[in-house]
Amino acid sequence: MALLSDEEIESRLGALPGWERKAKALRRNFRFDDFVGSVDFVNRVVPVAEEMNHHPDVAISWNEVAVAITTHSQGGITDSDFALAREIDGVA
Repeated sequence: MALLSDEEIESRLGALPGWERKAKALRRNFRFDDFVGSVDFVNRVVPVAEEMNHHPDVAISWNEVAVAITTHSQGGITDSDFALAREIDGVA
């Protein structure tokens, strides 16, 4: 699995509204009505991440979940990160 170039990353981000590149990761904040909504969202992400064997970094606050995706073994952003971002959007 190869790292994507800066140009590839910027181009692909256009198809993922709300996601942005921060350093070597894709990041997005998701907002919910309350803490229960935040936790429910993370619980929907878990099976997706497990099925893909690709796990995001997740930070839960009262009504917001911050998600960061990177391919640690490659030291940056790969196709797998974009695939996981699309799947996470699908369960949001």
